[in-house]
Amino acid sequence: MNTIFHRQLPIPGHFQPSKVGEVWRVPYQECATEAKVWAKQHHIPIAAEDQTRICLLLIDVQNTFCIPDFELYVGGKTGTAAIDDNQRLCEFIYRHLGIITKIIPTLDTHTAMQIFHPIFWINQNGEHPIPAATNITPADIEAGIWQVNPAVVNSVSYSQYELLQKQVFYYVKKLSLDGKYPLTVWPYHSMLGGIGHALVSSVEEAVFFHSIVRQTPTQFELKGENPLTENYSALRPEVLTGFDEEPIAEKNTSLIKQLLEYDTIIIAGQAKSHCVAWTVDDLLTEVQQIDSTLTKKIYLLEDCTSPVVVPGIVDYTEQADAAFQRFANAGMNIIKSTDLVVHN
Repeated sequence: MNTIFHRQLPIPGHFQPSKVGEVWRVPYQECATEAKVWAKQHHIPIAAEDQTRICLLLIDVQNTFCIPDFELYVGGKTGTAAIDDNQRLCEFIYRHLGIITKIIPTLDTHTAMQIFHPIFWINQNGEHPIPAATNITPADIEAGIWQVNPAVVNSVSYSQYELLQKQVFYYVKKLSLDGKYPLTVWPYHSMLGGIGHALVSSVEEAVFFHSIVRQTPTQFELKGENPLTENYSALRPEVLTGFDEEPIAEKNTSLIKQLLEYDTIIIAGQAKSHCVAWTVDDLLTEVQQIDSTLTKKIYLLEDCTSPVVVPGIVDYTEQADAAFQRFANAGMNIIKSTDLVVHN
């Protein structure tokens, strides 16, 4: 039997859809004061009293991916995809404040000296690869087209250049063997301490409003800090071990365990073809190892996520749609933000 959202709330007057694509300062104190009044006016209980516990997992809803002119803006085919997604996402949060128990935003988190950034690589002329237009394969390394920049050795855990070269060659081979995307050299993005790293202002405001109304802290999860591996998924890096079989990174086992304890998990964010798809894929793997029927409690907000599309260069729409179809075939629920059904 389906259980529907008990009661959709009105959207607070402070929410301005026209500002979703902009960066601005959230007026926390004013927002908190309004939230306390809102909770009392609409008789919204605190999250600790929830009988059905619902988690909203937001994947990388950050300026770097969601605001035009930022580094990896997900414009989709329309050019406004991430903005439209986030408008719907904010409205979804406000309408369902009363039953979302916990909001967990993930934050893609990087520094300059990482394996997917230009400075990590050089060619025979000492030039760095062109970001977003360069994939590095094992064949490229073997042919000497791209090699590790010797200057980054002191920034990573391999103190000898030869060992670091050996590791990155192992890494790109492992990506291929595991059926992952090839190593893509991305523009510098989601830089720790920068504006691009922050949540989209309108989403930040909605998330903060929720935390005050429900009297529960927002749980931020950082990912992507490891210099020697990509980390599309919020649950695990792309590669966990080095060429010597020693660990270089770990799964986020505590988050995986926490998510599986909720009655319902709702997922949205950017991008559908990359970080969202890999997160859901990893969650599916974990669920199937425990009880494959648990997939029915996972809901994907399809109208609050979009694939990477760079007109004339790359379009990951087909891969993203194929992934979501596979998730649906496994028992997950593909819904829109305006749908009512959230828990079976």
